[in-house]
Amino acid sequence: MNQDVPPGGRISGFRLARQLGEWRRRGARQGSADLAAAIRLLVLDGRLPAGTRLPAERELADALPVSRTMITAALDQLRSEGLVASRRGAGSWISLPTGALGIVPDTPLVGPSMVDFARAAPPAVPGTAAAFDAVRLRLTEHLGSHGYYEQGLPELRRRIAQRYEARGLPTSPDQIVVTSGAQHALALALRLLTGPGDRVLVEQPSYPNALDAIKAVSAIPVPVAMTPTGWDLPGIAAAFRQAAPRLAYLVPDFHNPTGHRLDAEGRAELVDTARRARTPLVVDETVVELDLDGDPLDGPPPVASYAEDLVVTLGSASKAYWGGLRIGWIRASAEVVHRLVSTRTALDLGSAVVEQMVLAELMTDPDRSLAGRRAQLAAQRDVLMADLREHCPRWRFRRPSGGLSVWCELDAPISTRVAVVAQNHGIRLAPGSRFGAHGGFERWLRLPYVLPPDVLRDAVRRLGLVAASVTGAGLADQADTTLPVA
Repeated sequence: MNQDVPPGGRISGFRLARQLGEWRRRGARQGSADLAAAIRLLVLDGRLPAGTRLPAERELADALPVSRTMITAALDQLRSEGLVASRRGAGSWISLPTGALGIVPDTPLVGPSMVDFARAAPPAVPGTAAAFDAVRLRLTEHLGSHGYYEQGLPELRRRIAQRYEARGLPTSPDQIVVTSGAQHALALALRLLTGPGDRVLVEQPSYPNALDAIKAVSAIPVPVAMTPTGWDLPGIAAAFRQAAPRLAYLVPDFHNPTGHRLDAEGRAELVDTARRARTPLVVDETVVELDLDGDPLDGPPPVASYAEDLVVTLGSASKAYWGGLRIGWIRASAEVVHRLVSTRTALDLGSAVVEQMVLAELMTDPDRSLAGRRAQLAAQRDVLMADLREHCPRWRFRRPSGGLSVWCELDAPISTRVAVVAQNHGIRLAPGSRFGAHGGFERWLRLPYVLPPDVLRDAVRRLGLVAASVTGAGLADQADTTLPVA
């Protein structure tokens, strides 16, 4: 167990009591065991990150309210499990057992050593650990079978189909193929629909891992630049005519990295253009559920609703629920699904059953599961934007209405230099060049808002120092030349 005091933030007794909620079982005599179990669930659910300092025993006893003896007994149990560490004079804090999550015991999960601004991936939604507990007893239903579901667990495919139905797109479970994440789904679609040397139309900028997947099948990305307001639909039409791509990969919902969203009129025009060019569309809806300013069910119709036979839709649990589940899916016509399943066995024989069961449990009431996620991300987005205005006032950005990141225009072509120098300040960044089909974007930087507010504030403060050191301007100089924020 780590005995060094970590640099994490402190949670008050009132806030911890509010997070614990109704933690005591009715009629239970050993309240300390219930309290320990409730705190353990918060830790495993990611709501109490490692390094979080706990309130003093007297403060927590007053907040719950229970006896200090019960608090002491609960903390003693958590210490024995390695989930709490203490030191005289320094108090107690959330820790991790040796080897948990593959973390070296002496390395805090969150602290000044390194802030990961390169990965736009939030922690698990509250209730994930409870979902694992809920499906554990039902696992026996599958233990007597071979456990291979090439198309996916029927229960999960039904839940995913219902979500498309709620968004106005009639879908049968037979139109769903469950995959091991959206990246796997894209790899399957590329394997089925393209061959070496084929051209694939992409947005410019685009999702770096998608660009890597296209190149991995020896296809050639054909970029069409995004405009300041979104998609260049005439440019896409021209690329269809001139480059004759085999397919197009697009992210119309909270585009990664720009955050733009294509409206209903634009979707209809896009599909009409693709139909005339006879070019299939692979549409990435990885973050469609992360509408931070509205209801995901009230957004523009899915692109597939305009052309059932022309669109292959990719979905994922990674951004909305948790990347650790490694569950994604493909929605397509029955004919495409049949071909996908037939060719899949060359790569794998299906996705993990337990994780599919957990996601099906979480999707029983997706609006309830994701409401807290959206509210948290919206608050973190606003924190990031406010601190960028203060510490990096010469950077331009627009307020994204959804998704996971802000796309910043820098005041000079210094993105790679900023990313390199930032490592010395404990910040890991993905330079803008990662988002271009052939590099570039040295004036741009993607900043996710998936980290806790305190971490975001500290990271942006350090980022301001990095920007000043790279450009040679002091903070006062920056403030005198503030550019308008779009």
